Amino acid sequence: MSSHNTSLAAAIRNILVVIVVWEIVGRMDWVAGGALPGLSEILIRFWTDLGDYPGHIWATVYASSLGFLIGNTLAIAAGIVFVLSPTLLRLTRGVNIAVFALPPIAIAPILVLTLSGMAPRVTLAALGVYFVTMSATVIGLSQYDTRSADLVRAYGGGNWLVMKLVRLRGAVPDILGGLRVAAPNAVLGAILAEFGGGGRWGLGTYLLGSLGRGEPERLWGIGLAATVIAGLSYAIFAVISNRILGSTRSVTLNTAIPSAGEYPKYSRPVRLLISAGTLMLPFLLWWAFIKLTGVPDLIAKTPFGVIDYLFLSEGSASARSKLLDALLQTLPITALGMAAGLIFAFLLAISSRMFPGFLRTFMPIALVTQTMPLVALTPLLVLILGRGYSVTLWVTISVTFFPAFVLLAQGIQRVPHSVLELPRAYGASAWKEMRMVSIPAALPYLFASTRLTVPRALLGVMIAEWLATGTGLGNLLNRSRGYLDYGMIWTVAAVSVLLSVAFYYIVLAVERRTLAHFGMQQAE
Repeated sequence: MSSHNTSLAAAIRNILVVIVVWEIVGRMDWVAGGALPGLSEILIRFWTDLGDYPGHIWATVYASSLGFLIGNTLAIAAGIVFVLSPTLLRLTRGVNIAVFALPPIAIAPILVLTLSGMAPRVTLAALGVYFVTMSATVIGLSQYDTRSADLVRAYGGGNWLVMKLVRLRGAVPDILGGLRVAAPNAVLGAILAEFGGGGRWGLGTYLLGSLGRGEPERLWGIGLAATVIAGLSYAIFAVISNRILGSTRSVTLNTAIPSAGEYPKYSRPVRLLISAGTLMLPFLLWWAFIKLTGVPDLIAKTPFGVIDYLFLSEGSASARSKLLDALLQTLPITALGMAAGLIFAFLLAISSRMFPGFLRTFMPIALVTQTMPLVALTPLLVLILGRGYSVTLWVTISVTFFPAFVLLAQGIQRVPHSVLELPRAYGASAWKEMRMVSIPAALPYLFASTRLTVPRALLGVMIAEWLATGTGLGNLLNRSRGYLDYGMIWTVAAVSVLLSVAFYYIVLAVERRTLAHFGMQQAE
């Protein structure tokens, strides 16, 4: 039997074991007095509620599919433009990082206030896929066969012809990898907008209406339905990738942007001007969005409106006090959850190298937790863990460990065998070889995974605060929606984005210093 068939059989066996254990535990009510029902009980309730699902599923699939199409079209087009114009890539870096760091739960109320109909759902789905696919496109187009490009230029071809005949074809693996990762993000974006949008249809709306009924079987059914949709969207592009590229071609995604060394050399005044433009462009686009939508000033706040709300208006002292109290509740648990998620990912990555069988056992469970949208996962964890800080910590670990684990495992696995042979030749144990060679070699991936998990950790905490604990920025955002405190809604959204961007650049600065100390090159 081939190794592929063996791995497939092991995965199927592990899934069946999980199902059997789940059924026994659920039927015996061993978890929080029935908070985790048996799988058969969930399926029975799903069948009872079957008439409710078509309309809700169609609304979610329609919004997420349209957002996926629009967001990825813009992302691929932007990636092509950025590669042709590195100056534009540098100028828009602030916007791109802001889009990446944007917590969907913070921007969802903003979109509901400023847009109508299905537009908030489609927009949030599009924002969820943009950065991943744009980054994949830029990296794929930047890593091309220069010999083929030279041949095109030798026959009189220009940059666009090189892009068409060489770069775009070579970037197909990276773009498909980006689409594969982005697909579940579109589903999450649509459900989050439904959850806070007040519409009639959608799985987010159905979940919101079911939260107060004390029916765990229904909540688990809705969560699993959302998981199946997100999982299928991921699987579709996995199949496409394998069919087009072959199963031996890597579809892992490097989420960084090409290094600054590829940019043209500018004089100091020009560099300062570009840097100023990078900082100001996100705020300019924010202001333009408000003006173009034509939303009244009472509802929509420009950057100057947020500053006035926090520092100049009569109630600014009270607003600052509320915001500070919320930050003091959110930031510590975010840092703790992110650290725990990274440590968990690090241990899993080491285990995947030293105990390959462990990885086959763990991956099916991990994939389920990653494809289930957060807004559906959180109420289920509340049923099991209650509404304390433990649920916030679990949600944060759940959303941060998997992408970090994938990158760290990739870094450890890519250490050349020739490098590993030296410590082995001197009799080093597997752990000593890991500690002295593999782990230091994976440092760039550790920093890349940290940058990746910062906004995800904040998102996880805010969703748990919104749905479970009643504390922090998530709860402040939810209460502000109820009180129609539009200034605070915009303020929380702006602060959450600024925090994510600030943490991103702090990690980036530490990464540069650390890798320079070890003589490593940063894949920025």
